[in-house]
Amino acid sequence: MKNIAPALTSLLLALSSAPGAWAQASCSSDGVPRPVVVFERFINADCEACWTDPAAPAPSAQGQAVVLDWIVPGALGDDAPLSAAATTDALARLDTLARPVPARTDVHIAALESAAPAKLRVAQGPTFNDYAGAAITFTPARGTRQQGPWRFHLVLVESVPAGTDGTAAPRNVVRNMLHGAWENTSKLSKAEHFKHQEMRPMRIPESAKPERLRLVGWVQDAQGRVVAAAQSRCQ
Repeated sequence: MKNIAPALTSLLLALSSAPGAWAQASCSSDGVPRPVVVFERFINADCEACWTDPAAPAPSAQGQAVVLDWIVPGALGDDAPLSAAATTDALARLDTLARPVPARTDVHIAALESAAPAKLRVAQGPTFNDYAGAAITFTPARGTRQQGPWRFHLVLVESVPAGTDGTAAPRNVVRNMLHGAWENTSKLSKAEHFKHQEMRPMRIPESAKPERLRLVGWVQDAQGRVVAAAQSRCQ
């Protein structure tokens, strides 16, 4: 166990290097089109039919939306058909949105509302001992008057292609979540006021397939509006 911390630290330091430095070893949002919609599906872990439904809710413009599938713990607990992918992060997300646990499926859609686009980058390093280094970097749009708090979400998702694992629709199952807020203070330098970054190791659940993992991130302003979103792509 003593060797894990230094190795994870090395992964995180590599993520903070210049874009492209790990082009062959990591996944990042560099060069990926900027999403303009965050489309979230919440599926009750008790509802196997919701997972296999060929008519699952989907955004009208697939290429412009980042899609997330949250598996919400149900009444059946560990006996639920989808319990292997259920996470308490889904409950936390529903609580943030002030929504109840759905009996079947619920959908939340948020469009980016920033006229002058902010910059958001997410990057994921290789896995090590069931962990992956993850980073999110945010630069507010030029001329913005808001000084925070900026609330960020960074989620580790498992991309499940249509026709595999019983799903008729492509899925991006949320496996882990990191969230928090950046708030400027008078002690920050001018550069820090215009750039925020978080780097953490994120644990990979035992049931997840590492080769399918990628990152999705988004940032909200003090009014709860989504001002930036990004998703990684592996080289």
